[in-house]
Amino acid sequence: MELLIIQSQEHETLPLAELKAVLSTENIDCELEVITQGLILLKSLDEYDFYKNYKILVRRLAYTHEIHELIFRTELNNLENVFQNVNWERYIEKDFVVRIKRFEKVDIDTTSIERRLGHLVLNSDNSNEENKFKVNLKDPNSFIRVVATKKEVFTGLERFKLNKKHFQNLKPHKRPFFYPGSMSPKLARCMVNLSHIKENQLLLDPFCGTGGILIEGAMVGAKLIGSDINWKMKNGTLINLNYCRDLDYCDINETDFEAHHIDVRELKLYEKVDAVVTDPPYGISTSTGGEKSGKIFHQFLESIDYNMKENAYLCIAHPHYLDIDPILDEFDFKLLERHEIKMHKSLTRIISVICKIK
Repeated sequence: MELLIIQSQEHETLPLAELKAVLSTENIDCELEVITQGLILLKSLDEYDFYKNYKILVRRLAYTHEIHELIFRTELNNLENVFQNVNWERYIEKDFVVRIKRFEKVDIDTTSIERRLGHLVLNSDNSNEENKFKVNLKDPNSFIRVVATKKEVFTGLERFKLNKKHFQNLKPHKRPFFYPGSMSPKLARCMVNLSHIKENQLLLDPFCGTGGILIEGAMVGAKLIGSDINWKMKNGTLINLNYCRDLDYCDINETDFEAHHIDVRELKLYEKVDAVVTDPPYGISTSTGGEKSGKIFHQFLESIDYNMKENAYLCIAHPHYLDIDPILDEFDFKLLERHEIKMHKSLTRIISVICKIK
């Protein structure tokens, strides 16, 4: 069985890196085919775990727009012929809509093709009048996605929808506690995924700020520890995490998280953590406790080395002008991958994924 994944194209490397990290973390065995930028096919997925793994990907991925169970792939000139021979009773519940998405600037009339394919589905229905397929353009029970590229066309069914509203509703300024400079929920979720954290494992953010990274850790089922040198931030993190407890799609209890007012250099946890995801303070808009950024990073890595399990992952954001590689060499860390995000003319944010090797 196969899954068709339509990714965000707002960043060149992060969507695919995030997908690969989640597949590895969740032990989802499959073959990954990159059809084109932003369009991925997961092949040879185990039939027994197919829908369980489908739900995992829907729950976790941030830089992904849609995930579909693949029905078929074919050439554009053969689309209608294959479409009318599909047993749509296997895929459609009550009503449906057909929508086309184009990649690689394919020159086709999407409206006309959508209408034609919809008629083919209706004409294929041999059920009685009471149970006959119906078209529903606004809120269909069954969403059929057709994706056209220059070489092929892919048709799939969206069994489970990604919760896109979460990333809008929990933007930093919409949370109960807000402070300027907070990371977007989408990037925070991506960094959590890059850390390879699993459900019920322990995730630490030692510069927790307003709790954005910890919120996204909660969304994937991690246990959470936050700390900050600023007591207002520590309190704000707890306010925001408690707010998330009331969200109907967030399964988090008060025993799942804790936050501390402490300098990272003094942080010594009773239990070593499975992953660290953090965005240490830098720049004029952040609170650094009077220390220079380079010194903070060195002291942070020294402290975090003590608090991490062997083979634990660290996903960290840092400015382009700060070279952390020489600092990594001083400790038991290995750089695995790196991604650049252009913020403005004078700043590029670097996302580094690092493994503690001892």
